[in-house]
Amino acid sequence: MKKIIFLDVDGTLIDYETKTPASAKEAVRLARENGHRVYICTGCSKAEILQRDLPELDGMIGANGGYVEDNGEVILHKSFTVEQTKRVADWCAERKLGIILECNSGRYIDRNFLEQGPDTMVKYMRHKGGTGADREMMVERIKANYIFAEGEELYRDDVNKISFVLSSYQDHLDSKAYFTDMIANTWGGKGETALFGDLSPQGITKKAAIERILEHTGFTQPQTVSFGDAKIDLSMFEICAFNVAMGNGGPEIKEAADYITTDVNDDGLYNAFRYLGLFEKEA
Repeated sequence: MKKIIFLDVDGTLIDYETKTPASAKEAVRLARENGHRVYICTGCSKAEILQRDLPELDGMIGANGGYVEDNGEVILHKSFTVEQTKRVADWCAERKLGIILECNSGRYIDRNFLEQGPDTMVKYMRHKGGTGADREMMVERIKANYIFAEGEELYRDDVNKISFVLSSYQDHLDSKAYFTDMIANTWGGKGETALFGDLSPQGITKKAAIERILEHTGFTQPQTVSFGDAKIDLSMFEICAFNVAMGNGGPEIKEAADYITTDVNDDGLYNAFRYLGLFEKEA
């Protein structure tokens, strides 16, 4: 039976230094050559994905489910309203929390993020096992890959997802209580340590996006396989028939998995694809 496969990106398809292992590219190539469909299912925006060196895929779920694409066709796209983005931008500015507005056109950041972002991203990469991260490198990466905006330039109507630097976990709890018309999550550290707050439009989940792709492609739930490394990926596990946790994943994702593979940089994706028989020709 042909499978439809959904891959988280950071820590699953690529490592925490944004490098794609050669074995992961080969796994995706062989599975697609064998007639299986492979999609990424990630919190990243399309603009961020276009900056990554990924293998050829059948489509993507981005912004934790807010943007869905199948072979170049956009089948779902839900953004914040200008009013919602303004509320979040003003709230973050009042608290002096660096913000990232994730749009298909790029990732927009404010002055607070220019100051706080490099150290926080270095901490994220080091907690996840990245050894080559330092502040100077991260400053240059942010300058190259993000767009600076300030004031009313931040009040946009094309924002798929908003992330912000946490000064403490209380910032996340406060955002969850204040932005009741949005979905609040966290991301970023060893295990499930929170470094960033994460806001999405109401009704947006990886699970709902997978349902939309199944409806569009004609694949059925028994054909689904998902791969993840963090708590945010549990939404995929709720719908997919078989679920794989990466060896570098947190305890929650491993506990919920049907199979635990090796680490992302220890051929984790390739080993799991082989275990699932995705390279074998059907009789």
